[in-house]
Amino acid sequence: MEKTRFHTGMENLKKIDGEGGESVIRSLETISPDLGKYIVEFAFGDIYARSGLSLQEREMITLASLLTAGGCEPQLEVHINGALNVGIAPEKIIEIFLQCIPYTGFPKVLNAVSEAKKLFEN
Repeated sequence: MEKTRFHTGMENLKKIDGEGGESVIRSLETISPDLGKYIVEFAFGDIYARSGLSLQEREMITLASLLTAGGCEPQLEVHINGALNVGIAPEKIIEIFLQCIPYTGFPKVLNAVSEAKKLFEN
């Protein structure tokens, strides 16, 4: 049986984001199930399934991208957990955020570090 994009995406979502990622998809079921499907199929079924980068590298890029965009703290929380799930040490997550200071400024980095602190203390 050939895997569908959705099946591949759900496998990757569970591997990376665990319960947090599945919770996001479930939260969309009553308001926008298509959005959940697009996230699973495209982001995790197509992009995360590519062979060019490791899951750790993908999560590092995702953390920097979400921090840079700003206003993405709920998604940053999910992906900080994802980074931890794929073996990125808390110290490295903070270092990724510090690297962003010259390019995005202190406020966005402070927001990201604040999200990380909440997760690291649990």
